[in-house]
Amino acid sequence: MSWLDQLPENVEELKRAGHLQQNGRSAEALPILDRVLSIATDPTTRAYALVQRFGALINLGRVAELSTSMTMAANAVREIPDAYLRGQMHAFAALGAHLQSNLDRGITHLVQASRALAAVQESDRETAWGWHDLAMAYSYLGFHGHALVAIEQARQVGAAVGLAPEIFAAPGIRLRNAVSLDHQGDTDGCLRVLRDIDAELSRYIAIGADQMRPGSRAAYGYALARRAALGEETQANAAEWLTGGGDSIRSRDLGHLGRVCLSIAAGRPQQALTMLDTVPVSPEILGAAEPARLRSICHAAAGDHAAAHAADRYAFRLAAQRIDRLRDGYLDGVAARLDAQETGRDSARYGDETLTDPLTGLPNRRQLERYVGSMLERGERAAIGVCDLIGFTAVNVRHGRHCGDLVLQRIAGVLNRVMRRGDFVARFAGDEFVVVLPGAGAAQAAEVSRRITAATNAENWQILVPGTPIGLAAGWSEVGSKGRTLSAALAAAAANRAPTK
Repeated sequence: MSWLDQLPENVEELKRAGHLQQNGRSAEALPILDRVLSIATDPTTRAYALVQRFGALINLGRVAELSTSMTMAANAVREIPDAYLRGQMHAFAALGAHLQSNLDRGITHLVQASRALAAVQESDRETAWGWHDLAMAYSYLGFHGHALVAIEQARQVGAAVGLAPEIFAAPGIRLRNAVSLDHQGDTDGCLRVLRDIDAELSRYIAIGADQMRPGSRAAYGYALARRAALGEETQANAAEWLTGGGDSIRSRDLGHLGRVCLSIAAGRPQQALTMLDTVPVSPEILGAAEPARLRSICHAAAGDHAAAHAADRYAFRLAAQRIDRLRDGYLDGVAARLDAQETGRDSARYGDETLTDPLTGLPNRRQLERYVGSMLERGERAAIGVCDLIGFTAVNVRHGRHCGDLVLQRIAGVLNRVMRRGDFVARFAGDEFVVVLPGAGAAQAAEVSRRITAATNAENWQILVPGTPIGLAAGWSEVGSKGRTLSAALAAAAANRAPTK
């Protein structure tokens, strides 16, 4: 079953919008998403539509609208405890940060997207596309190895639900890797990658791969044209593949630069230079160095080797600046991690300033209160469970607080792993965790309790804290029924706590 099929509203419209976006028709998808948002009341439906609308604006290059759209999507997703939605939103946010030339923020979103998608248990179409979009974000930000790993994950998840591998061909990832090598002076390495892309396209053509995404056409076309500009013949017709790529700025710019390359290959370098001068392209598509590198190839083809050398030096300098920015982003990431550690040491000061528990990564008490408050405002009800660790005091006494922290982190992972899609888990205080099961009654709560018990008992605690048994005591209640508030439900659940069985 598709993740979308679980939504209570507007499923067919959202599927149609998604299909249009995947086929390079984001401009047509936008009004459908806006129409859904004008009538939908279900929070998960609205969150999904806002995330997809954010992605459509990225595809269309509407940079001025990205900040507002991302804020709306992020706020909606924050209220929905779903790993897929968080991962998809952060993948799009990384792409948006790239378009806004904010590398530090982009790297942060890459890490958050990867962690969220890795936490998704089910294999479905939407999760496969989430990994695909994360791969694209990695590639655009210059992390080519990570991009290849993510696109392979997309293929594996897609294959599990019957999606053809050519849907996730993603030639743009290797194309950006190829031109990056050329910008750094490794033209031979660039050509090796371009030959591989050409050979892959030939294999897909041979098997009649009609499921290839339109967005892939422009990347294949540019790879062919770029190889031709470097003096090598290609097996397929580059001009043919440069058309039909959809309405994204990526396809538009690749088409223009591809025609520049074909003019070079046809022995018309002056025409190619004129094309570079008259039509600007976004530096985010293939890097700011690509137009400069093409100028160098044009000048060399025209016999002006001094101008070619100057253009090459400029291209190399632009590429080096990008590498320096990546290094700066790494340093900023280390600084942010140290800041987070300092924040964790002073939780009394900062506890009310964040919605996430720094030790476990789970939502904290404040976010739990917001989540349940929003649910009650919508008139919804839920089963609520309070879980305490058995043996935790002994862990701290016998093994120290560091081992105690490791036990809390592992329990957090256990709870996250066994929850159903849409359930909410928070670290409430100390060794106390709270789980919220929207719409559930006593039977569903009992089943989740059994799953928690089985997963907790299956952990090898003896390796982590030898000689100290670990267990859970859980109590259940309901919130929203008969006007019961969160505080009342938590008190009732705590009073009912007993070792899970």
